[in-house]
Amino acid sequence: MDFSAADFDRLLMFEHARKAAEVQYANDPLDAENLIKWGGALLELSQFQSVPDAKQMLNDAISKLEEALTINPMKHEALWCLGNAHTSQAFLISDADEAKVLFDKAAGYFQRAENEDPSNELYRKSLEVAAKAPELHMEIHKHGLGQQALGGGPSASSNASSGKKKKKNYEFTYDVCGWIILAVGIVAWVGMAKSLGPPPPPPPR
Repeated sequence: MDFSAADFDRLLMFEHARKAAEVQYANDPLDAENLIKWGGALLELSQFQSVPDAKQMLNDAISKLEEALTINPMKHEALWCLGNAHTSQAFLISDADEAKVLFDKAAGYFQRAENEDPSNELYRKSLEVAAKAPELHMEIHKHGLGQQALGGGPSASSNASSGKKKKKNYEFTYDVCGWIILAVGIVAWVGMAKSLGPPPPPPPR
């Protein structure tokens, strides 16, 4: 997988956050804010992985976020991140019915997050996106893009003339998915970073 310089910087930032959260967890396993940071970092890092590794990382993220909710069930940041984690999982599954279950679960978490913090526009937008997600999922997999993402399948043997079109669709799809998951993720991360104190200084260049 090719990373841009900005992607690489993000990868380093979230990897640092993950490690810091792991250390903090050893000191205080009941720190819900830290568990949310850990789950959020895993959620972001999952986007840089192969599909099997991404699925495992998303499961780990969900585990951390659910743990945060057992400590404080009202943590709307954890609810919102869980919605994103289930959305990400759904896009990695080709079966529309299985994906729909995850999209519905994600919408439930987004709704709960909005209930806890009704003035948060991000949560409201996430709910709107969740309503459109099954349609986008269907579009992705109708073009065989999901099979490509999952390591081949019939679409991989398509003829050369449709290859360019598929490649363009593939890039567009991941732009869209990236926007859905990343744009809101970065906004949330910035918000959490403000509430949790300054981020670590960047490494010297």
